[in-house]
Amino acid sequence: MSSNSFGKLFTVTTFGESHGPAIGCVIDGCPPGVAIAPDDFRRDLERRATGKSRYTSQRHETDDVEILSGVYEGITTGTPIALLIRNTDARSKDYAELADVFRPGHADYTYWQKYGIRDHRGGGRASARETTMRVAAGVIAKKWLREKFHIVVRGWLAQLGPLTPRLTESGVIDWDQVNANAFFWPDAATVAELQKYIDVLRKSGDSIGARVNVVAENVPPGWGEPIYGKLDGELAAALMSINAVKGVEIGAGCAAVTQRGSEHRDEMTAAGFLSNHAGGILGGISTGQHILASIALKPASSILVPGRSVNLAGEAVEVRTKGRHDPCVGIRATPIAEAMVALVLMDQALRHRAQCGDVGAIMPRIPGTMR
Repeated sequence: MSSNSFGKLFTVTTFGESHGPAIGCVIDGCPPGVAIAPDDFRRDLERRATGKSRYTSQRHETDDVEILSGVYEGITTGTPIALLIRNTDARSKDYAELADVFRPGHADYTYWQKYGIRDHRGGGRASARETTMRVAAGVIAKKWLREKFHIVVRGWLAQLGPLTPRLTESGVIDWDQVNANAFFWPDAATVAELQKYIDVLRKSGDSIGARVNVVAENVPPGWGEPIYGKLDGELAAALMSINAVKGVEIGAGCAAVTQRGSEHRDEMTAAGFLSNHAGGILGGISTGQHILASIALKPASSILVPGRSVNLAGEAVEVRTKGRHDPCVGIRATPIAEAMVALVLMDQALRHRAQCGDVGAIMPRIPGTMR
């Protein structure tokens, strides 16, 4: 398998390149009876899209979804769903000088070593353009999870370079504020500081990394499979598959290194769990608490600052990437991370139903949070 497909029962296969005629996906295993229309994809695709503010790449794609199969009279039929989005604003000429050069920090060199051929235009298959279809597939997963289990999957930008939002002591996220700015930033008081930071960075021709957090609320206990199908393992793999992600944490993540067992263990009472350092997963299986995941994204490598590399002949060259690029890829990563979490959860939900659907409710049922 060439690993362009994801999931076991709810399977998503994406195809297409950044500067090809179109990108698309095939979703296999979606249950019948889900109401889906092209307009349903609009909101999340616009959240992911470039060109919506001066803080991202200025490539302007319409991202209109064509539903080719698997939906009849607005309802999923249970057969494969094919979605297509035409590329309408690719500027391949911006990449002409890179046809024989390996950009440092990109997949140019590794694709060349693996396949012996590469599409240099916009990064080809390695471009974040591919994640558009993950977000589209995630729209269906989010809808199904919400309708069947009242699950809500949401994310926010938790750090951009040295900047972090100032949250309340309880850590409660202001979702209205997250949706009110171009950064998915939960702290209204520091949005201006964020804007200034990115403006200065963009003018310098450089880039910066970021952290994005995702929470899935109302996930029931019992989802996930022990050993090789652990829920946290599959979430980690799914999130690591996103372009530029270099680290994934579940719950306390790396902070668990400095915690003592008496602090890290999530004590239980009849009224609920007292903490959630495990991120809602124990033994690879959901506890009924919120699922908490965090990703670290590297700074974009397509920058105006000159860098050393080599060409196809092995000769030393200097690379300065022109074109339309993001000063921080983490700004647009929130809906992508949400989509990957939703896709994993829907796949795990269907697998749990297939194996353990007859188990029924098990007592005691400990509330995910204190009442």
